[in-house]
Amino acid sequence: MFNKIKEALKKTSEKFINTLTEVVTGKAVLDEDKIEMLETIMLQSDFGAEITDSMIDTIRKDMKSEKIRDVETLVLTAKGVLKDSLITDRNKAFEGENLPHVILIVGVNGVGKTTTLGKLANKMISEGKKVLIVAGDTFRAAANEQLEIWAKRSGAVIFSNYSKDPASVIFDALEKTKTEKFDYVLIDTAGRLHNKKNLMEELAKVKNVIKKQIPSAPHDILLIIDANNGQNALRQAEEFNSLLDLTGFIVTKLDGTARGGIIFNICSRYKIPIKYIGVGEGTDDLLKFNQEEFIDSFFEEILKK
Repeated sequence: MFNKIKEALKKTSEKFINTLTEVVTGKAVLDEDKIEMLETIMLQSDFGAEITDSMIDTIRKDMKSEKIRDVETLVLTAKGVLKDSLITDRNKAFEGENLPHVILIVGVNGVGKTTTLGKLANKMISEGKKVLIVAGDTFRAAANEQLEIWAKRSGAVIFSNYSKDPASVIFDALEKTKTEKFDYVLIDTAGRLHNKKNLMEELAKVKNVIKKQIPSAPHDILLIIDANNGQNALRQAEEFNSLLDLTGFIVTKLDGTARGGIIFNICSRYKIPIKYIGVGEGTDDLLKFNQEEFIDSFFEEILKK
């Protein structure tokens, strides 16, 4: 798992790590040119202004007080700033009478939402859980075909009815869960632009329908974010969160971008945890997010030098 994360972050960490090294190597005093270079790299990698400012201010302060004298102490400083930006996921899976754990999956078009849901189902099945996949995207036939393939591959049960609207399908699916004792219910929804008011309001209706069937649900509302989307991902998060009160993010396509700083940026800005990260195309390339592993893998190469 560690190696998968390290490889996925390679494009983001390379420039960042090289710049960090230049900040310290051969410098007895603070070098403002190098500090500005680091600031530029962080902004280009989508760490965001808040985290970048915090990083630069902390490094500048520690270098002036001579706390930072080499790469190792600089890395410790950088790790501390990045760790502080992440939100710990304190939610535990519901047990006993609170089952099933209902998860609503939302996001804009093209972020890998349906594929991510399939991988999540596969992961849960492999852990011995009983999973129901609800095909709540009744508009896109391809999405439902994808879910059927994932259900067959993983052993999950799929519930679909293309003749009904999404809210009705979800209502019927949750009725089914009351007698069949599923551990997890994963609800797919149609991709929608965050600035389309009528489509967003449809999600609010879906959430209310879920609550009518299971008052404590949905237990998780997860927004799928494409790491390549940069600042647009932040706007998506703002709109979806204001409507739905998100409980977590899943960040996909980290392996194909140099903008992995979005992980720290989005977590810090919205105080919402990252639940999973996508680091490749394979079935096993959806990883439960671990703060320590993520940060350690980010800095591993610099500590080898």
